[in-house]
Order: sequence, then structure tokens, then C-alpha cells
Amino acid sequence: MDTEYALQDGDFRKITKLVMDTAGIVLSEKKRAFIHGRLGRRLRILGLADFTEYCRLLESADGEAERHNLINAVTTNHTNFFREPHHFDYLDKTVLPSLAEARGNGPGRLRIWSAGCSTGEEPYTIAMTLRGHQPSLSGWDVKILATDLDTNVVAHAAAGVYEADRIESIPAACRKRFMTERPDGHAVMNDELRSLIMFAPLNLLESWPMRGPFDVIFCRNVVIYFDKPTQRRLFDRYADMLKPDGWLFVGHSESLMSVTSRFDLVGRTIYRRTK
Repeated sequence: MDTEYALQDGDFRKITKLVMDTAGIVLSEKKRAFIHGRLGRRLRILGLADFTEYCRLLESADGEAERHNLINAVTTNHTNFFREPHHFDYLDKTVLPSLAEARGNGPGRLRIWSAGCSTGEEPYTIAMTLRGHQPSLSGWDVKILATDLDTNVVAHAAAGVYEADRIESIPAACRKRFMTERPDGHAVMNDELRSLIMFAPLNLLESWPMRGPFDVIFCRNVVIYFDKPTQRRLFDRYADMLKPDGWLFVGHSESLMSVTSRFDLVGRTIYRRTK
């Protein structure tokens, strides 16, 4: 923990309320040390004396940029390629054949949303899965929308450059086909993947500019940070944004039980819209 600054109860409450009101993220007392450490760095960068000054900045008319920095600082972005691999196996072996069969012999339209894409590992894994499913998707109009609240990780994802240890979970055949490994130890995603994905910052609690509908939505390890009322509103909006019978993938510790009745469980943390 950063011991340079003391985080008083009143300042802690102001910060957690702002995060809740802005991003829907619930930060309990258990997160106090985490908040203290993350934001202590911001105080040093800004040259502020204490958290009280920091709260004044956040509440001021000139605090909009720092409010963005606050959300970026307290957002946890732990992810990796092919995380929870059963999801991508289901996408490959169940979802895509089902969509292809429904479309018949002609080319179709496929829209997938990675909501909470972090540094891009999830949408690039989705793209690898889709490209590996050729030729059945040949000629299809295919797009992946990848969004995240944290503007820094969206920029990282859009750049498509990863350190060597980050790509170890990618099968060798995919690494060879879909990326270029540079002498400096970094790997760059190639245009075959990048052409499928559009990256954009998005706060899930605010208005959504896209119209949809989507065939598939991935929202994994996101709603664990929200309270139940926020989860209910979010899943209801996802149902509205999905096509009838569209699929929703959630994280390994997440469940829609007692949250919404608009989906049926069809696999391990895999749901299908019914209403």
C-alpha cells in the first residue's frame, strides 16, 4: 500500500460514489487498499497534497479528464488469449454451424460484440475462431465490435501489439497464420484479424450508439463489479440488442440466475435469448 497519502473515510466515500455513479462499479471497503494504491500514483503525478485535494479536482468543472483517469485507474484488466476455451469451442462447433445452416447456401451477416474487451485478447480470439471456420463463412459480412470503459486498454487493443509472453496461450498454428513475431520480442496481429474488428471506448451504463442486432455478445467478467439492479438493467439491454435466439457468453463466476428471465442456459456460462 502507498503510505505517502492517507485516505480518509469521507474521501473514500466520495471516490467510490463517483465510480458507482459513472461506471456502475461497486467498490466496497475491501477495495480500500486497492483504491489507495492505484490513486496514490495519480496524486503523485498531479502533484497533489492529499486525497481531499484530489476529490476537489474530481468534483470541479475542470475535473472531467481526471474523472476518466480515475475510472481507468480503478478498472481491473486481467485477460488472456483463449481464456475459458470452452466458449470458443462452442462458438466454433455450435454457434457458427447453426448460423450457417439458418442462412442456407448464400452469404450471411454476422455481428459479434465483445463488451469489456480489455486489451483485445478476447476479440482477437473471436476473430481467430471465425477465420478458422472458413470456408463456411466465405463471402459473409462479418464484423466484431470491441468496446471497453478504459480508454487506455482500448488503444492498446487497437494497436494489436503484444509481448511474447502474452501470446503463449495461442496455438502455434494460429500464431504462424495470424501474427508477425518481431525481433524485439513483440507480436503484431495481422490485417486478416484486424479487418474484422472495430474498437471503441464505451461506458455500458450510458447510451449505446450502435443499433444492432447482434448474433452473439461476449460480456465476461464484467458484471461481477456491478450490483444486482445494474446487472438486471444491463442484461435486459443485452437481450434487446441481441437477435431472437442470439447467444450471450458470460464469465466463469457469473450467472443470470435470479437476475433475468430472458435467457436460457445452454452451456457452461453460455445463454440464449428466449424473450
